[in-house]
Amino acid sequence: MEDIASGNHCTVTEFFLAGLSEKPELQLPLFLLFLGICLVTVAGNVGMITLIGFSSYLHTPMYYFLSNLSFTDFCQSTVVTPKMMVNFVTEKNLISYPGCMTQLFFFLTFGIAECYTLAAMAYDLYVAICNPFLYNVIMSYQTYTSLISGVHIIGVLCASAHTGFMIRIWFCKLDVINHYFCGLLPLLKLACSNNYINEMLILVFGTLNIFVPVLTIFTSYIFIIASILRIRSTEGRSKAFSTCSSHILAVAIFFGSLAFMYLQPSSVSSMDQGKVSSVFYTIVVPMLNPLIYSLRNKDVIVAFKKVIDRKH
Repeated sequence: MEDIASGNHCTVTEFFLAGLSEKPELQLPLFLLFLGICLVTVAGNVGMITLIGFSSYLHTPMYYFLSNLSFTDFCQSTVVTPKMMVNFVTEKNLISYPGCMTQLFFFLTFGIAECYTLAAMAYDLYVAICNPFLYNVIMSYQTYTSLISGVHIIGVLCASAHTGFMIRIWFCKLDVINHYFCGLLPLLKLACSNNYINEMLILVFGTLNIFVPVLTIFTSYIFIIASILRIRSTEGRSKAFSTCSSHILAVAIFFGSLAFMYLQPSSVSSMDQGKVSSVFYTIVVPMLNPLIYSLRNKDVIVAFKKVIDRKH
């Protein structure tokens, strides 16, 4: 660490990332575990994007949203996982101040984009199940491209606001981030200056970026369930439920861990608990999503078999 004097303040030019665990005997097993997760995540998400891209059978809004989810998950994992893995094989995992702010920006961009992508997918399911005859009219090319663009614009705007106000904060003396990446809460714990605006941004944006997507998802599913219950055939009901099951599982895992991390009062939230829940939505969820959608989705399985048969 280097200290630069500036009046009564000093600032840091680099941080130490404490990582997941400081126990020496756990470093190699954790490295191998997360290396495996990283490889599965990259293969799963890149594979899903490629499969959807090359299978005309999957060229529908539903799968374009899934492709966008895979892109977001892939980016999210590459922002966080490689730096965390460095921590397992080095004594002190340093990250420069600009590097830390860059990681924070992209972590927030893709994390927020994932919230809204899951909401857009719920709306798409609602249209598909509740208005199947109007699906192609409602979910036109303009509609889903606007939704996907909107998802990423919201992510960039919120991340820019958070990162912009984080850059204004003074960090001094304490330079060890008690986490495996540069997150909002771990960074704020090191602040020497007033961080009231940052805390308000976390509360407002955090609530908004969880509440709006969750409300969209919840409302969509109220109409979806009501529509499914009106289906008379058992086969029709089970087909409709199986269409939604992958999305419900992805939503439950992602928003559950996210809410656990960010919607606790600071007095009761433990940073070690936060690390565990962070692992779920930054590392485990990006790995699980392509597995959930590929193993539980008949269209994806059929498209995959067609690609394999074409190669033979």
